[in-house]
Amino acid sequence: MRSREEHGASLHHLVWRLGPGWRVCSSAVLGGGIGARGWILNAQVPGGYPRLDPDRHLAEIAAAESLDGPGAGLMTAADVTDRTVAVDGGATATVTSGLGVRGWAATPAEGSDAALPPGTVNIVVVLPVPLSDAALVNAVATATEAKVQALLEAGMDCSGTPTDAVCVAAPDPAGLPGESFAGPRSRWGARLARAVHSAVLESALRHS
Repeated sequence: MRSREEHGASLHHLVWRLGPGWRVCSSAVLGGGIGARGWILNAQVPGGYPRLDPDRHLAEIAAAESLDGPGAGLMTAADVTDRTVAVDGGATATVTSGLGVRGWAATPAEGSDAALPPGTVNIVVVLPVPLSDAALVNAVATATEAKVQALLEAGMDCSGTPTDAVCVAAPDPAGLPGESFAGPRSRWGARLARAVHSAVLESALRHS
């Protein structure tokens, strides 16, 4: 947990200093996709976020934290000091959630290419075992399924917010195959799912 001042406002951000030898699969604004990442940043920004360059903004925050090299940066209007954390069998999930604007993923409304304001359920998962590319993607899907399950159990009529993001970090296989599966019935997918479900449920109940 770190703090900063921006335009007279006191804001916070979460930093994971992974170091070398890690890969991340994410939908992050900065450093999204699959690749080597040495750090993850989840930054709180003001409601009504005015900037049109969130990737550059996140890079500025990362530079101020001396986060060098490639990393992944997420953004949220939620108070990240109110994060929830759950651990299951070595899988760790950290969740920040702002659920004021929420709904279902599939709606009749047309989508938009414009950037949406950050409200956001942000999920960061750290696993202790290497995953194949396919398993990394599978892990993001599993985390999303667990998120929706938790939101429904919390009594929320939604699948999330329009700006939800997921990051899954795991050690680099270093030329070896890595775990092949991370679906909800695989060993590590099940642990990931339970950790995400627990952290999202706790967060959603706080904000319901």
